[in-house]
Amino acid sequence: MPLRFGPALFAALLALLVTTAGQARAAETFAASFPATAVSTPLDGRLILLVSRDLNREPKSHVAPNAPLDAPYMFGQTVDGWAPDATVIMGDGAFGWPARALSGLPEGDYLVQAVLNRYETYHLADGRILKLPPDQGEGQQWASKPGNLFSRPVRIHLDPAHPETVRLVLDQVVGPVTPPADSEFVRHVSMRSALLSKFWGRDVYIGAHVLLPAGFATHPAAHYPLMVFHGHFPADISEFRTTPPDPDLAPVYSDRFHLAGYNRIEQQEAYAFYQRWISAKFPRFLVIEIAHANPYFDDSYAVNSANLGPYGDAINTELIPEIEKRFRGLAQGWARFTYGGSTGGWEALATQVFYPDMYNGAFAACPDPIDFRAYTLINLYADDNAYALKGEASRVERPAFRNYLGEVTATQRDMNYMELVQGDHSRSGQQYDIWQAVFGPAGADGYPRPVFDKLTGKIDHDTVAYWRDHYDLSWIIQRDWASLAPKLKGKIHVYVGNGDNYYLTDSVYFAQDRLESLKPAYDGEVAYGDRAEHCWNGDPTQPNAYSRLHYNTQYLPKILDRIARSAPPGADLTSWRY
Repeated sequence: MPLRFGPALFAALLALLVTTAGQARAAETFAASFPATAVSTPLDGRLILLVSRDLNREPKSHVAPNAPLDAPYMFGQTVDGWAPDATVIMGDGAFGWPARALSGLPEGDYLVQAVLNRYETYHLADGRILKLPPDQGEGQQWASKPGNLFSRPVRIHLDPAHPETVRLVLDQVVGPVTPPADSEFVRHVSMRSALLSKFWGRDVYIGAHVLLPAGFATHPAAHYPLMVFHGHFPADISEFRTTPPDPDLAPVYSDRFHLAGYNRIEQQEAYAFYQRWISAKFPRFLVIEIAHANPYFDDSYAVNSANLGPYGDAINTELIPEIEKRFRGLAQGWARFTYGGSTGGWEALATQVFYPDMYNGAFAACPDPIDFRAYTLINLYADDNAYALKGEASRVERPAFRNYLGEVTATQRDMNYMELVQGDHSRSGQQYDIWQAVFGPAGADGYPRPVFDKLTGKIDHDTVAYWRDHYDLSWIIQRDWASLAPKLKGKIHVYVGNGDNYYLTDSVYFAQDRLESLKPAYDGEVAYGDRAEHCWNGDPTQPNAYSRLHYNTQYLPKILDRIARSAPPGADLTSWRY
């Protein structure tokens, strides 16, 4: 028989439910301030609160987009004109991940810390006025950016039944970056870009780390081919070490490669490259890694963009000629090549496509999406939502990151919400936001127009059409093949692991189908690494943990063959072969 409640008992139960619900919704609030002794003027920026259950590590030390399970709870809030000694309250209005709001935090002990990623006001040449985080020489990393403020970690006990206000004082300032010093083999170039300075309405510098060949100083008549190694922000030349590995280096286990002492392996391989570099019969050439961090990311994707400006032209018409002039480059298209992995893989191919006469070959490893029918696992042309596959009665969240066994550790929603904590208007400095900034047009508010809504995942197909026409490399190659064929034939090389952690494999599948349908034939190469993760770069004889350290030598046999077959009559094939 059904239970029946009298009015008094029903009222008591209702009161209990309301009280319990109120307690569940109650949230700790955080009161943040910074003293005038740290910064004496009002500040704009993104205030990021980190709430960590790991009591043994500084919370800001373990925020990494490729390791979301290792990240703490995060909450973000934009501040404008925050005055010294004034208090900013962070409550349930702050956007959070993985808890959407502070009231979603479970009871327990936490280590909490706040960081302010500072913004500056930019007056662009086209009239836009934007507040953005400038790079300060660190490669657009807010946790270690010079001038950013942060608080000392504070241990708290959070009890939703008894919420309190936690005060955090951002009295610590990240110190400056020490620039790398020149050496016998490595030089560092920085130059003002007239093109970028005009776009941004302020002086903008781009630069490069230059690896000089052995014998550069003693062979003044030699001129050299140029290899452009694209990738994320380089602190210095990668994978090059003139001294043996440090015998006292404590071994560090690599979770990514499942190897003990991987830091020792890196030093050993870097020293082995140096030994090859100076060996008697090794070809002599220049290697450069470009430094082009900007207000949106640690590099520009090396193309012209509505939101970042003419970085493609700045790199290829200002920086490259200056480097070849200073360091005796051959300065001919037959003697230039590009390669790189991940972001650098996309850049290598894009540079070859958009500047087809300037380079003689691109080696694109594990490239970011080169065909937007597979923008990771999202088909931008056919799908309506970036975050979820929806059926009649069910919904499946799209994955974004997997390990080598295929275990999913983050969804598309996770990755984008994590970014949204770190910055709205594509200001997080992270992966999906830079794709929005580079590939998209400017929006009505002056910031990048998103290809999908960050909260809901709804795709904007008008913006997708812009992406396709300007940056879908597979589409552009096919669309323009009549004019590109004589310039790109034999120059395109693409490599990816079929177990890529970021699901970049499918994009290459689609692109390969298009490439192989071209007439005349593209005469290039697409290869897949069996069971290989991100970022497999084309060597089937070496584990990825090793081959990723060999970019500057791995493609050399194919490059030398290409030079021999394509150099014009009278080309200098000897001065650099001493």
